[in-house]
Amino acid sequence: MDKKPIAFITGITGQDGSYLAELLLEKGYEVHGLVRRNSVLFNYARISHLHGSGEKERRVVLHYGDMTDPVSLTHILSNARPDEIYNIAAQSHVQVSFETPIYTALTSGIGVLNLIEAVRALKLNSKIYQASTSELYSGDKSEAPQNELTPFKPKSPYGAAKLYAFEIARIYRESYGMFITNGILFNHESERRGENFVTRKITLGIRDILLKKREYLTLGNLNARRDWGYAPEYVECMWKMMQQKNPDDFVIATGETHSVKEFADEACNLAGLDADKIIRVSDQYKRPNEVEYLCGDAAKARKILDWQPKVRFKELVKIMVTKELEGVGIKI
Repeated sequence: MDKKPIAFITGITGQDGSYLAELLLEKGYEVHGLVRRNSVLFNYARISHLHGSGEKERRVVLHYGDMTDPVSLTHILSNARPDEIYNIAAQSHVQVSFETPIYTALTSGIGVLNLIEAVRALKLNSKIYQASTSELYSGDKSEAPQNELTPFKPKSPYGAAKLYAFEIARIYRESYGMFITNGILFNHESERRGENFVTRKITLGIRDILLKKREYLTLGNLNARRDWGYAPEYVECMWKMMQQKNPDDFVIATGETHSVKEFADEACNLAGLDADKIIRVSDQYKRPNEVEYLCGDAAKARKILDWQPKVRFKELVKIMVTKELEGVGIKI
């Protein structure tokens, strides 16, 4: 009987990590995940169906550790000895990165070095996927659509930390012959998106307004334009990148761009609300340095990975609004 391939996912409790764990389990992997120990209840909601209380219910193996603790990473990897490592862990909220720049640099930047160096020191043959981001780009419309050759010029501590991670991954790939691939994923959303991200803030706000819990939905820059895709489709690309003969870097995007206002308008329309009457704008939610325009060119992924998005903007908004309202018994 063939041995199951072993995958190790950092950030397994997040949106991408949970979808990726499901995908890899379906493909017959033994899945391990990194979780941080803290003083509050564990945030296992997205993977509770994969990690039950009994041994027979546990479909994933979880390990306590932290990206800022290289000793814990080395210990975990020496025991799990994974064939594939998917590094999705990060402090990934752009606005928060302005408030916690050092923590963001340590987790999203130096943490990547800790992981890669642990793999090298242990002499593992693990393939590594590094989650990169469209926040590497400046958002200059004259450079859009952005692809793998577009110059990087991040505008936030998060983007800067991710640029370090991207480059250290490339350096280790070229210097030591390690299989490390960078996935430059543009915004990808789902009903599992974190509640402090704008798309989920919109759907949660609509839910609360319909439940009479609040009157208004307060947002920041309504004019920022993003290339929004559906997260389950994007984690499939992560896996596809890791199945290539040689490691490379790929932009994953839909090639369409829509403003925050467009997302809010579409979501409100689906819920039968007038966006102009319920949306308020607050400088509190505006970034000190905004990336105004992101639109990705995924031609390389289409050609090499044989991938293209199926869920488009309006369907994505409908999925998110429908799931949010179904959770409180409201049908649209």
